[in-house]
Amino acid sequence: MKLLHPSLQEAELGLRAMKMVAAASGEISLPALNLLQAAQRQILRTHFDLATLPTIAPAELAAGFSDPALRRQFVQGMIVMSLTDGVPSEQQAKQVEEFATALQISLPELWDLKLLAEQQMLLFRLDFMRRSHIRDMVQDQFQQHGLLESIRAILGLRGFAEEPALAAKYHTLEHFPQNTLGYSLWQHYHDNGFAFPGEKYGFPESGVYHDLSHILAGYSTQPEGEVQVAGFVAGYREHNPFYVILFVLLQFSAGVKIVPIDTPPMQGILAETGLADLFLRAVERGSQVNTDLSDGWDFWQWLDKPLEDVRHQLNILPLSIAPSSH
Repeated sequence: MKLLHPSLQEAELGLRAMKMVAAASGEISLPALNLLQAAQRQILRTHFDLATLPTIAPAELAAGFSDPALRRQFVQGMIVMSLTDGVPSEQQAKQVEEFATALQISLPELWDLKLLAEQQMLLFRLDFMRRSHIRDMVQDQFQQHGLLESIRAILGLRGFAEEPALAAKYHTLEHFPQNTLGYSLWQHYHDNGFAFPGEKYGFPESGVYHDLSHILAGYSTQPEGEVQVAGFVAGYREHNPFYVILFVLLQFSAGVKIVPIDTPPMQGILAETGLADLFLRAVERGSQVNTDLSDGWDFWQWLDKPLEDVRHQLNILPLSIAPSSH
């Protein structure tokens, strides 16, 4: 997922539209304001005074954009804006839809946004899950391990089954040299108190790339770290990257629980100072990675390698020099 950097004129038009989405239900919230300002610093590379930006008609917005990819990115940005502080209002969803129609952008995410705004939660969750990266993870588990193993893995995630042999395989990573990716993965599970794959409540193997992304990118497992790792994963994913971003914003920004695991939803996390910037920088950083770690990546071939060597070979830039407009 590559973030496009528009011209100054395009940036000004897009900001006006995004501001309207943020203000569709009243005053602009602090999380929305933080995201608008971060978008200026990290993507648009502008310094407009948000308070004085005028409104914009959908037709004027559309007239200022010719690149379909940039149109799509701005529509996705508006969807993100609508999720910054709780469940979006019907006014916000309608505003996004009007801009998307004028830009001639049709996305399944727009339908999900409409269902969410209308509080049709059952339909929303069903549609979201069938389109999201969670579906991709289940499909990958099936393709790599077969039907029975996939069912067992899903039951294990819910705490209804376990695979001792698989868990034992992961526990052997404790004996790898401490500078290796494998030992870091064992330490990640052990120190955070997470169940290992194969244990009750453990992730299916097709989802281990998420844990490895935490390790390789250096993001914590606290909510602010989960927001950044989602941006990082979306950056390197070649298929369906935007749903990774939607998932984490729904969980930690809109306060909507998606998956049936013990992770309480939060609202308005982007109110935290600097987090919106870190999130957008994580997307840029992830886009520099030369391999889609979520698409059949055989991580077992890498676990005995030194962690820093793996980062270098995958082109994972250090946090200290992660892409930024500054």
